[in-house]
Amino acid sequence: MIIGILKEIKTEEHRVAMTPAGVEMMTARGHEILVETRAGAGSGFDDDLYRKAGARIIDTAADVFARSDMVMHVKEPQPSEYGLLRKGQILFTFLHLAADRALTDALIKTGAVCIAYETIQKKDGSLPLLTPMSEVAGRMAVQEAAKLLEMSNGGLGVLLGGVPGVEPGNVLVIGGGVVGINAAKMACGLGARVILLDADLGRLRYLSDVMPKNCFLLMSTPAVIRERIQTADVVIGAVLLAGARAPRLVTREMLKTMKKGAVMVDVAIDQGGCFETSRPTTHTDPVFVEEQVIHYCVANMPGAVPRTSTLALTNATLPYALELADKGWQRAMRENPEIALGANVIDGKVTFPGVAQAFDYEYTPAASLIN
Repeated sequence: MIIGILKEIKTEEHRVAMTPAGVEMMTARGHEILVETRAGAGSGFDDDLYRKAGARIIDTAADVFARSDMVMHVKEPQPSEYGLLRKGQILFTFLHLAADRALTDALIKTGAVCIAYETIQKKDGSLPLLTPMSEVAGRMAVQEAAKLLEMSNGGLGVLLGGVPGVEPGNVLVIGGGVVGINAAKMACGLGARVILLDADLGRLRYLSDVMPKNCFLLMSTPAVIRERIQTADVVIGAVLLAGARAPRLVTREMLKTMKKGAVMVDVAIDQGGCFETSRPTTHTDPVFVEEQVIHYCVANMPGAVPRTSTLALTNATLPYALELADKGWQRAMRENPEIALGANVIDGKVTFPGVAQAFDYEYTPAASLIN
C-alpha cells in the first residue's frame, strides 16, 4: 500500500503522524511511504531522516493525496484539503466529528473511508490512540493554568503549591479519566489541594488507591460542581464521551460565582467543550476572559510539545496503521473490532453512533459496508 504522511497545516500544529522509525517499520513490510516535505520539521525530524528510513519526499500535499491509498494526519483535515480526498481513500487521523458539522458534511461528500484515532476502542473500553495525547494534555493543563494564575497574566496571583505558612491553591478536576488523572497527579505534585470528580463510583474507588493524599475524590453531580467551583483557583474540564459531543457541566451561572482571575482549562474543547462559555482557541491566541474568569481552550494542546507528542502518538498508532496497510480497511475491520470502531464515515455514510446522534444523521453500521 502507498501511505502518505502529510504536513500539518492547522494553526500552531507541529506534530507529525509518523516518525522516521515508524517509516522504517512500514517500508520493511513492503509499503511505500510518501512524506510531504518538512512534515516532521516541527517535531525535530528533517527530510533526510525520512529518506534514510526509506520514505520518498513529496513537494506538495496535493501530490501526496493524489498518489496515496491511505493518508495520515494528526489533526482533522482543513478546508483546503477537503477537495483532495477521494472516494475509497483511507483517511486515518484525529477527527472529533461530533463537534464539527462542516467537517462531517465535507467528509461525507468525499466518499473516503474516514477512521478516527479517538474512537478506536479496546474491549475494556480504553481508547489506545487517544490515551497518549490525553496524558500529554492532562499534564499540560496544570502547567498552563499555573502560569495563567500569575498576576502578570491576569490571574489571581496564586502559587499552586503555596509555601510554608501559606495555603496551597485549590484545583478542581472534572472527570477522572486519562486527562483527569494526569492533571490531578500533576497538580498534586506541585503541592496543590486537588478535588477530582467523577460520576462512576467504581472509578472513584480505583482512584482512591492510586492518587496522592492531597487529592480528594467526590462523586460528580451538578450540586457538587456548583459548590466546589466557588473556591477553585483552577478548574480543569476533563470529561469525555468517546466520539460524541462533550456534556456541558459548567454553566455561565456557575461561572459568575467563581473567584475573579481564576483559570478554567477546557481539555474537552476538541469535542465541543464541557463549559458553557468555552470556544476553541489557538496556541497563538490561547485565552479569553468571560465573567472575569480566564479561559484556556486550545483545541490541540499537545501540539505545543510536538517532540514528546509525536513520539508518544506513533508508539500508539503504528500497529493500527500497519494492520490497515497490510490487510486493507475491509479485512482489517473484519478481523479487528477495535479498528471497526474507528470508522466514522465510509463512502458517504456516517458509521459512528455518536456522530450520527450529534447531527441527527442516519447511522449505518460499518459492518454492513464490509464485503
